[in-house]
Amino acid sequence: MGTLTGVLLAAEGGEEVSGIELFLPPLYDVFWSAIVLLIIAVVFYKAVLPKFTAVLDERTAKIEGGIQQAETAQAEAAAALAEYHQQLQEARAEAAKIREEARAEGGAIVSDLREKAGDDAARIVETAHRQVEAERQQAAVSLRAEVGSLATELASKIVGESLEDSARQSRVVDRFLADLEAAGPAAASAAGTANGGSTGKEN
Repeated sequence: MGTLTGVLLAAEGGEEVSGIELFLPPLYDVFWSAIVLLIIAVVFYKAVLPKFTAVLDERTAKIEGGIQQAETAQAEAAAALAEYHQQLQEARAEAAKIREEARAEGGAIVSDLREKAGDDAARIVETAHRQVEAERQQAAVSLRAEVGSLATELASKIVGESLEDSARQSRVVDRFLADLEAAGPAAASAAGTANGGSTGKEN
């Protein structure tokens, strides 16, 4: 446009323009264009550039803050993961310790139960032996009394006299029982001999 104006002005003035001057604007166009450009630059520098810089700074701060928060969160997550692994390891060790203690306690309990069962069995056997011995003694006493009564009655009938005296009765009973004990092996021997003789005759 400036070139066209210069060409027109030159045409009006009757001056002929040629060569490079066709592409160069007049000096006043350059001056006013520079003034306008300077005003725009000042306005941009004073009004637009600070806002643009503030927006860029804010976005940069947000990005840096987000990166920092992400790094912090990552560090916290790593610390939490390490703590979790440590707690898991401790829990496994504690569980293994509890199992070992339970196994040891179970073995001790079984051993105690076996020992108590053995003691109870021995005590029961001993009690049974004592009871059997007591019953045997009681049966012997009862049998002795019955045998003594029968022996006394039999001796009274044989002798023809009363044996109410306790000392005499005791002596008779003792003698009768001794005779029975002595007669027992002899009778058994005689029975064995008789059986042997009869067996020999049969053969």
